[in-house]
Amino acid sequence: MNQKIEDYLVNNRDTHLSQLKDFLAIPSISTLPEHKGDIEKAAEWMAESLKILGMDNVKVYETKGHPVVYGDWMKAEGKPTVLIYGHYDVQPVDPVELWQSPPFSAEIRDEKIYARGASDDKGQTFMHLKALEAILETTGTLPLNFKFCIEGEEEMGSPNLPAFAEAHKDLLEADLVVVSDTGMIEKGKPSITYGLRGLCGLQIDVRGPKGDIHSGLYGGGVQNPIHALVQIVDSFRSGDGHILVNGFYDDVLAATEQEKEEFASLAFNEEGVKQELGVNELAGEKGYSYLEQTWTRPTLEVNGIYGGYQGGGLKTVLPSSAHAKISCRLVPNQDPSKIVELLKQHIIQHLPAGVDVELTPFDQGYPFLTPIDHPYVQAAGAAYEQVYDVKTTYIRSGGSIPIVATFTQLFNLPVVLMGFGLPSENFHAPNEHFHLENFDKGLRVLCHYWNDLAKM
Repeated sequence: MNQKIEDYLVNNRDTHLSQLKDFLAIPSISTLPEHKGDIEKAAEWMAESLKILGMDNVKVYETKGHPVVYGDWMKAEGKPTVLIYGHYDVQPVDPVELWQSPPFSAEIRDEKIYARGASDDKGQTFMHLKALEAILETTGTLPLNFKFCIEGEEEMGSPNLPAFAEAHKDLLEADLVVVSDTGMIEKGKPSITYGLRGLCGLQIDVRGPKGDIHSGLYGGGVQNPIHALVQIVDSFRSGDGHILVNGFYDDVLAATEQEKEEFASLAFNEEGVKQELGVNELAGEKGYSYLEQTWTRPTLEVNGIYGGYQGGGLKTVLPSSAHAKISCRLVPNQDPSKIVELLKQHIIQHLPAGVDVELTPFDQGYPFLTPIDHPYVQAAGAAYEQVYDVKTTYIRSGGSIPIVATFTQLFNLPVVLMGFGLPSENFHAPNEHFHLENFDKGLRVLCHYWNDLAKM
């Protein structure tokens, strides 16, 4: 890497971290309507930052939901065009009392920056701006053409981005997509994610009597909606973790023997996971390793369950309703819409007498798998190795980025997932943070990557 770029990154580190703190201070929680103004503020912050960077055609595009921010730099004649995707929205912060510092007042402790969005995904998206800034400020140009597509609904499942992408295919046309919204397998071990699980889910609303009723007068003679819901939930899985929904596994693309061997070669520390999470045992589908369970197998999880009296003491009533939210992580070849229909059929078949049920699907995302031998993917691996001085590992992820599969299907482009987060960074949980070691090294990896791609 050019020494001038290295010097620029060193000399401007404090400024960059101060700017990142400003970005993190915006409570852009996409799922809560009361934060709509904050979402708009975050979109404007990103648009202004792209303008300051030197991007052209910067615009905040309205959608049926939250805005998409676009900008481009198309002055590298004859060179490939990179579409950089990221998101400026964040998860809710509950339970806020577990945060050691305010979630939207970024604080640096032990070379980690703590705030909601620090790792997922404001910090990683911000790095792309600063890497290009370092190149532009020191060389006066960029080695490739760049387009930015930064959305505000990723944490909601990106419900409106596919329609936006379909309507703006010419605007987003590129030679590859680069996403930094994933992580490394562990500290000091750079990783490129070549597979993501998809996502679908349902809300289950079980309804019984028209109002809460006295458990002495009616108990034993009227169906309790909570009991009914528990029966439904219990019917989803066997004791060994196998999902019992008929047809659920029909389209699953199993991991290859080569993949299984590579997973085993990682010598993944399952004891470390237990210690990190504070659990005495891991659990999952019998017959598969932890990495296989979380990377290559589908899931069905209860994310929330509620109903009845929640206050102090005892209130002896049968509640009129009970509710659950369930989600499924899906693997290659599974269709989210098909899985939702199978779930509905299963729930109706297992609905106890005396109650009705309403089923409301959530947003869906397809799973993603890309060839790891693609030249753009291998060049990314080489860029990591130049900075970390460690062989790059190619991994799958148990998480979902719904738009990645959409980009693949819509544009037929290679998608390179260059993540710099760590599994322990509490994204989606209290005390989210981002290791500044990976912030610093990641900037240099990106600078290497863009310059290396220009030479291909």
